[in-house]
Amino acid sequence: MSRIGRAPITIPSGVNVTIGEGNLLTVKGPKATLTQSMHPAMTLKVDGNQLLVTRPNDEKKNRELHGLTRALAANMVKGVSEGFKKELEINGVGYRAQKQGKQLVMNLGYSHNVVFDEPEGITIDVPAPNKIIVSGSDKQSVGQLAAVIRDKRPPEPYLGKGIKYADERIRRKAGKTGK
Repeated sequence: MSRIGRAPITIPSGVNVTIGEGNLLTVKGPKATLTQSMHPAMTLKVDGNQLLVTRPNDEKKNRELHGLTRALAANMVKGVSEGFKKELEINGVGYRAQKQGKQLVMNLGYSHNVVFDEPEGITIDVPAPNKIIVSGSDKQSVGQLAAVIRDKRPPEPYLGKGIKYADERIRRKAGKTGK
């Protein structure tokens, strides 16, 4: 049996989990309300303050879906209670970011500024000109927005200029060697 799939999900106080028709999982918490349709083969059950995910048999497809379904449900519970965040760092001379209303405006060495609108349910903070924090309750959308921001100027290996995740290590390369 899947080690991830068989682990129960503890539901913290203040979080309400309901399972609707067609395995529609709805998680309401202090930060947000998330809804996702789970695979119909998986069985979701709320038992006290725990959410359990079980599979019908040990076929390969069901084993794969077991851990996935449990991980998705656990991320929903964590998202509505604690939330998720990704930190980005900007390195480079003249590269900086600032917040203007609900927009993130970045100067990344292009002839124009790169502007991002803050999507619904996600907040973008700029505590320093070279630091961006993307936070929200949906793990997938937080990670996707952070990846799109990073993609505007990915870090390069020679000088290390660009946007990188705070915990990312850039493998540096040596430049040309002159005679």
